[in-house]
Amino acid sequence: MSICAIVILNYNGEEMLKTFLPSVCMHSAYDVWVVDNSSTDNSLDYLDKNYPRIKQIKLEENFGFAGGYNKGLDLLKGQYSYYILLNSDVEVTPAWDLDLISWMEANPEYAALQPKILSWKNKDTFDYAGAGGGFLDAYGYPYCRGRIWDTIEKDEGKYNDIIDVDWASGACMVLKAAPFHELLGFDTSFFAHMEEIDLCWRFRKSGWKIGYNGNIKVFHLGGATLDRANPRKLYLNIRNSLSMVYKNESRNRFAKIFVVKSLLEHLAALSYLTQGKREYSKAIKKGYSDFNLMKGSLGRFHPNLEGRKEVERVGKVNLIFWNWKILGKRTFDEL
Repeated sequence: MSICAIVILNYNGEEMLKTFLPSVCMHSAYDVWVVDNSSTDNSLDYLDKNYPRIKQIKLEENFGFAGGYNKGLDLLKGQYSYYILLNSDVEVTPAWDLDLISWMEANPEYAALQPKILSWKNKDTFDYAGAGGGFLDAYGYPYCRGRIWDTIEKDEGKYNDIIDVDWASGACMVLKAAPFHELLGFDTSFFAHMEEIDLCWRFRKSGWKIGYNGNIKVFHLGGATLDRANPRKLYLNIRNSLSMVYKNESRNRFAKIFVVKSLLEHLAALSYLTQGKREYSKAIKKGYSDFNLMKGSLGRFHPNLEGRKEVERVGKVNLIFWNWKILGKRTFDEL
């Protein structure tokens, strides 16, 4: 068994591959795989011509982030001890993969790890996706050191540390292969958005820790807030957030959380409507209606701890929206 595979999921990402693969090939020591979600552009022709040593897995349709990675990693099962999942729009730095795996090898109680994720466009600024480590508030809303809602901090070195977190970003994360497969990977019903947070929640419930190592950094092109995103992304975030909390909280706890989330998010839908953003308002309502349709098939997650103890949530904030919007706490230090 080899120690690690770097796995990049691709869908019509020829331009991303042209821009970011050079740094991956220059700075990486481990095998690089591209899992292609049935691209219709020239992605695979470009890889064949310019990167013949990169291994490819070609899927027959677009299964999204969750399904694409599940199918690709299932084909790699038993070949590697770790997977590094890397977005196609990430620039890496020297020895990044060696350092990530070295840390994981030295800390076997961790199932996932992310580096510090900075913006590719503004390299002195944190990226929206993951930033300086991900946390969950009491109602399942994610936030990060270096990014609270749409307030994004400059990187001043204060998050150059190693800490436990609630979730690692799918933009760049190391997964221990064995527990990933034991938990059946990502939830494919999510398609995209929140699936890595759900996976990390299930890891923690199964007794595994999630880590952040700020001594290793990568640069991510992404970083749009929900206001800049399209309604489809907003819909998936709403639906999948509800699904994630439903799966991982107790029945009574979910009922209390649902009341608060429903109030906040339907107020947001009303706000979008008054701004003339009808499609965003519809996306929120559709997120709720589709969650109600699918929740019967979700099931609640009951881990097999096998002598392990559930790892408690690290984030201690009660409601991140209240702290950010009402109390004006715009950075992690102020929480």
